[in-house]
Amino acid sequence: MFPPFSQETAHSYCLKIIKAIDDGRIVLERLTAVSEEREGQGLMVGCLVGWKPADDVADGKGKRFILLAVSGISRQLKFIDDDKKVLFDIIPDEYKALSVDFDCEIIIVPPIVSNEAINFALEKNDREIHVLTEKINSLKMNKINSPGGNETLESLLKKREELTDESLRNVFALYNFTRFDGKKITLNEIISEHYSRLPPTGTGDCCAPKLLSYAFAQVLQIESMDEVYYGGNTPEKNPAGKESGKSYAPCDERCGYILPSILGLEIIYQDSDIIVVNKQSGLLSVPGRGEEKQDCIVSRVRRLFPGCIEQPSVHRLDMETSGLMVLGLTQAAHDKLNAQFENRLVQKKYEALLDGVLFKADGLNAPKNNERTGTMSLKFRLDVDNRPHQIYDEEYGKLGITEWALENIETYRNPVTGRQKTVTRISFIPHTGRTHQLRLASSDSHGFHLPIVGDTLYGTCEPGERLMLHACSLSFTHPTTGEKLEFYSKSPF
Repeated sequence: MFPPFSQETAHSYCLKIIKAIDDGRIVLERLTAVSEEREGQGLMVGCLVGWKPADDVADGKGKRFILLAVSGISRQLKFIDDDKKVLFDIIPDEYKALSVDFDCEIIIVPPIVSNEAINFALEKNDREIHVLTEKINSLKMNKINSPGGNETLESLLKKREELTDESLRNVFALYNFTRFDGKKITLNEIISEHYSRLPPTGTGDCCAPKLLSYAFAQVLQIESMDEVYYGGNTPEKNPAGKESGKSYAPCDERCGYILPSILGLEIIYQDSDIIVVNKQSGLLSVPGRGEEKQDCIVSRVRRLFPGCIEQPSVHRLDMETSGLMVLGLTQAAHDKLNAQFENRLVQKKYEALLDGVLFKADGLNAPKNNERTGTMSLKFRLDVDNRPHQIYDEEYGKLGITEWALENIETYRNPVTGRQKTVTRISFIPHTGRTHQLRLASSDSHGFHLPIVGDTLYGTCEPGERLMLHACSLSFTHPTTGEKLEFYSKSPF
């Protein structure tokens, strides 16, 4: 995943920490028993630079902090005194000179969950999993499908998988993190956001979730965060082929699974001028009316990036629509991006699931003779008696132009009810930006007359469903560098 914050400042501190480890001023204390295959393996050293906002200073920045962490649960950084006897998690003032030359408080962030707690959670099924593994290996070695009775290789593998998943859930139940807004979120809650798809073992033990959770719990404003690989340069000890001393973004498989829930945003790209996010379904793009509608993409961006202008949005997605959005962090960037949208210089592409088979649709713009591509031009306006619905109006409506392409006819399975139905996967390229343009092009009788699955306004939304509309592609010119940027986001459905 893309680094969510600037890495530059934190990177310099990571290198100082690595040098202090090499010099013996900081030690990597082992918290678990030494394992021969893991001994000497490298790890990530992470640093987060943050500060507590203060009202009594000119720029609002109060006390500065450096947070440090290492990946995994088997080792931990410790500061040592001059006699190399006393270990510290926080550098006391009298020992600052012997560690690293920082000008602020340095705190070592511990693992979210201890190794002892994890081992205790695994104990319940550990013995049975071990026995099943021995049986499975024996059957495979002897090329036997069944040892007799009701047991088969398939049944043993299934039983082991069920027990392994149960053990993983027992471990994951121990993890909880502090989010961007100071609220707690458990790993099980994050898993439910992924339709109960379990993440890999070790999720929550990387540097980034430790640093971010601690920073948000302490109400720190984040300035910079980085993770640098250290040690393990042989192929056996460094199977991923990482380079010691080099920065690496948070990993996709673990951090990419949980960080969007901790940050409140899935950050696709960010620099000093712009930010591109992958908006989740159910979140507003901009603030609405009333206190209950203030949580949105804009408010979350401003919370994470306090230097951001008050109104960074240049376009929006419906609350129920997911996908790519770009925002301008500076006024100059905002104005230039806004001009690109107004002049239709921004290219956008969406993916949707239509509730039925497109070739059987009876709308006026439904494909004839099995056409797989086309363009429709329809005029819509607000239905003033039924806000926020839009209605077709040839006389007073605003023109919406939509290019479409049929991608596939497939089976959709509701993740909650299990009910299956045939749907049409379709891509849309809007050439205008009218309200509910794609939803109406799909559902209205002048369009396809086939609503998008999960559409609460123009179709039906069953338990477990959401609006199956996702902004999957976004292309524009960087407002400062002039570089052509293209971003892609895989559809979550």
